Order: sequence, then structure tokens, then C-alpha cells
Amino acid sequence: MPFDTDSRMTGLEIELNLMDAEAEPAMRNAEILADLADPMFQTELGQFNLELNARPRMICGDGFADYERDLLESLARAEERARKSDATIVLIGSLPTLKPDHLVLANLSANERYRALNDQIVGARGEQFSVDIRGVERLQTANDSIAPEAACTSVQFHMQVPPDRFAAYWNASQAVAAIQVAIGANSPYLHGRRLWAETRIALFEQATDTRPEELKAQGVRPRVWFGERWITSVFDLFEENVRYFPPLLPILDEEDPIAALQRGEVPSLGELRLHNGTVYRWNRPVYDVMNGRPHLRVENRVLPAGPTVVDMLANAAFYYGLTRQLAEEERPIWSRLPFPAAEDNFHAAARRGMETTIHWPGTGERPVTTLVRDILLPKAHQGLAKFGVGAAHRERLLGIIDGRCRTGRNGATWQTEAVWHAEHHKGLDRYGALHDMLLRYSTHQQTNEPVHTWPAD
Repeated sequence: MPFDTDSRMTGLEIELNLMDAEAEPAMRNAEILADLADPMFQTELGQFNLELNARPRMICGDGFADYERDLLESLARAEERARKSDATIVLIGSLPTLKPDHLVLANLSANERYRALNDQIVGARGEQFSVDIRGVERLQTANDSIAPEAACTSVQFHMQVPPDRFAAYWNASQAVAAIQVAIGANSPYLHGRRLWAETRIALFEQATDTRPEELKAQGVRPRVWFGERWITSVFDLFEENVRYFPPLLPILDEEDPIAALQRGEVPSLGELRLHNGTVYRWNRPVYDVMNGRPHLRVENRVLPAGPTVVDMLANAAFYYGLTRQLAEEERPIWSRLPFPAAEDNFHAAARRGMETTIHWPGTGERPVTTLVRDILLPKAHQGLAKFGVGAAHRERLLGIIDGRCRTGRNGATWQTEAVWHAEHHKGLDRYGALHDMLLRYSTHQQTNEPVHTWPAD
């Protein structure tokens, strides 16, 4: 079965939030989607969520400019329809005005798959989902459904890679996940509390954990999983998925893959793909078929949505470029970075964001901002050049990453500065300050100017 080994296609998925004029969550995705009638937009878990799937494309030449134009045009169309429903679209990791009574079973989107997934996860758990996040402040809460997952809105980058190079690209993606989170964090608030710079990481890990305490104590793996080792083949990941994680959705595919192969056809492997979609790796292996040819992708899932389209494309450029360069270096980064150190880096970055100190081979412990500026941005430039990305696009997008590191400002730091200003200079309480901040955030988002240039007061 010949895999597509020539294309270097990429893809973007962006999860969106809906808010009303008072910056409260707007439970209106069904009516907006019905009015929009655009296959690029789909439901997401919560009624205050949408998902935008950009058309896959190459990033060589002006590919990033094409992405930016298409995303801005699509979001403008969706915003026009949203306003008819008294709502507006927000690109943010976690909607900061969400309260526990928003994240309930009744507010899941009207999609049978979400209810089935909820029933299976709740059944596997057998008890309430407890959330205990200790950050700058502490949040303890519990829920009897997977609805809190809807507070985790992300952007996912897809990168098609040759099967014989998949392990190198996945390993490189794991190694840089912490760097991505540190400089791209955009989720500092949940239920009125200031928690981690990227609280979405902790919330997603806890709010969808199917393991009761007994199974945690026995060492059963969580379904939201960083992993536990570097790999040598994509088969390592699919084998782990089958070995460690029981199927959640009892759906059987009519296809017989062996018979399809014997007929000279490309099997869709629907059951494998469905199961793979219920194991929430931060870097997920994806098998897919396009135009009759199978291919493999790395789906990078670590980053929050927002703050702007150009910020997300800067994050994409940094990820694609850095990962390709590291994957193709003669001495791989994963041969010098212990896997537990990569995981420790990841959670430290989610907690501390721009203030994270990263363990990196050859440099020891180093502030993430200097590591990026001195070592990793030049590698990202090299990787993007290998993709054939135009020099002007490389300079513009990676310049945004450099600007964040130079100023120490990303989405998370802008949000916390803006809330502090609203509390101390406008005399607002925490929820009032969060509403004030979110309205200002939405205004700045519409400009498509990178977040490190936004005024905080």
C-alpha cells in the first residue's frame, strides 16, 4: 500500500468561543451554524464553542499568507452571522467569564457523539470528575459530566510526514511542546481564579480522566497523556493505544481492512481512527486517506486558541520550522534530552509560561525566552527555509515570537496585567475585572495585531 511520502501538507483546526455583549458565554452555536451553512465550521463540545477547519495546504512560498487571508475571511463571515444571534467570536484558551453553572451536561452541543462520549467516560469513571488546580490561586471543583472540557479551546497544527520519518517528527514535537506552551500560553483564568499560565493543560488532564482513584494508584495511564518514552515507529503509539486504553465508543466499521487490501484498495481503518481520537495525546498520530492515498500526520495539540490569527500563525511557523529542523539534525535532540525531562518541561511551562526555566541539552537550565531567542529561533528559520517558506513570511511570523520573548508578553501575561489594572485602577472585583478584560481583549483581537503589542491599560 503506497503511502503519500511526497506531500508536505499542513492543516489548522481552531476552536472558538462565543460570548454575548456582556462578555458572558453565549450558548448559540446551533443557530449560528445553521445560518452560516459553511462546511469549514462545525460544532464543538459546548454550545458556546465552534470549530474552524482551515483548508489543508503547503506552507512553501506564500502559504502562510494564504492561511491568514482565508482564516480572516472565514472568521469575518462567522462573526457577521454571530452578531445576528447577539454573539461575538473570541479566540482564547479558556473563556475567563465561565462559571461552574455554565459547564453542565445541558450545555453540551446537540450532537449524539458528544452524549455518547460523555456517557462512556462517565461510566468508566464511576464517580464525579474532581478538579484541583494549584497555581497562583487554587481551584477545587467537581462535575458529573465532561462539560468542563468545553472550557479548553485549542488550535491544532497538522503536519504530514513520511512514514519512515514519523518517529523523528513525533519525538521532535514532544521535545518542543514545553517551548510552545511557554511562549503561547493564553489561559490564566478559570472560574474567577488565576491559576496556571496555561490552565487549559491541567483542566483537560483532570476533567476527562476516566480513572477512579483506585486505578490511578495502580498506575493505569490517563487518556490525556504526554506519553512515557521516545518512539522508533508510529506503530509504537498505535500499539500503546490498543494496549493501554479500552475503546470508549462501541461503534463497529463495516470495512474488512484485510479484504480491502486484497482487492487492491486503501483501507480507511475507521475503528482505529475512531479509537485514536479518544486517546488525547498532546501530539497525536493520525492515519488518514486523501485522494485515494494514505498518509500519516502529527497532530500537535498543545496550544490554546488566540489571541489573534497572526499570533496563531506565528505559533504555527515556529512549530513547523523548529520541528522540521530538529527532526532532520544529525544528532537528534531526543538522544540528549531524557523523556521525563521533556515532560517536566511541559508541565513547568504550563504553570509558569514566559517565566519558565527549561532544561535543554547543551545549555542546562535556561530561561525559555533566552533559549528561544539565542538557539531555537535560528533553527526555526532553517526549518521553514527547508519547507520553502518565503523569507518575508519567515521574518514576519518568527519576528512575532521574538517580540514576545523580548517583551515577556504573551496572551496569558496580557490577560493578567489587564485584570490587575482593572482591579487596582478601576476598582472592579475579580469577575468585573475579567469581564472588562475580555471585552478589551475582543476589541484588540479584531485588529489582528500581535498580542505583545497590545496596551495592558
